[in-house]
Amino acid sequence: MATQLFKLAIDATTTTDVDINPEINKYFYLLNEDDRTGGVLTIPATKFIDDAGDIMTANLTTATTDNGYYLLFINGVLQQSSLYTVNTDGSQVTVNDAETIPVGAPITLIVTNFAPTSDSDTTVTT
Repeated sequence: MATQLFKLAIDATTTTDVDINPEINKYFYLLNEDDRTGGVLTIPATKFIDDAGDIMTANLTTATTDNGYYLLFINGVLQQSSLYTVNTDGSQVTVNDAETIPVGAPITLIVTNFAPTSDSDTTVTT
């Protein structure tokens, strides 16, 4: 008898539920000339106000690598990510090419992180 591969003959159904669980933090700041040096605006975390209206007393929430992102709005306009950086510890935000931003302009930083979870159920019928 020749060699033969024996396979299982089964029917199976899999159902997967996925929750993305976004966590969104919003921080607000009004441009103060004292925070601008030349064309660079450096905003310490403690100068931001959180979404509840409280002055920040610690570092900002940072975006999780590969599972989060930042959005920065200056005077209501979304900015390209190459124009600003958020320190890895959340201690400050640096905006380049900031010489034309008017004093008192609102700056909003939105930090979005995701903590996805999934659950799969497989039913095997034969």
